[in-house]
Amino acid sequence: MTKADIVTKITDKTGMEKSDVQAVVESFMKEVRNSLETGENVYLRGFGSFIIKKRAEKTGRNISKNTTIIIPAHNIPSFKPAKTFVESVKKKVKVS
Repeated sequence: MTKADIVTKITDKTGMEKSDVQAVVESFMKEVRNSLETGENVYLRGFGSFIIKKRAEKTGRNISKNTTIIIPAHNIPSFKPAKTFVESVKKKVKVS
């Protein structure tokens, strides 16, 4: 599902204008991004949390040059689904 699909489904369910729904979806994503960029996690009860994970410095290998490189410590955005969300997906999604 793409962002356009989400906008279309919300438009169909609410009867709102497509441009208004798109603006709301864009604003939501921008606020989540801005919060994470400033170091603030986003918690959506019943859905999940957008959190920042800290990765420690580690040693890696450049296989093509056969050299060791140091990968510096860094932060990455992550999504952790709520327990109820995970359970509902487990019940409804059929494994092929």
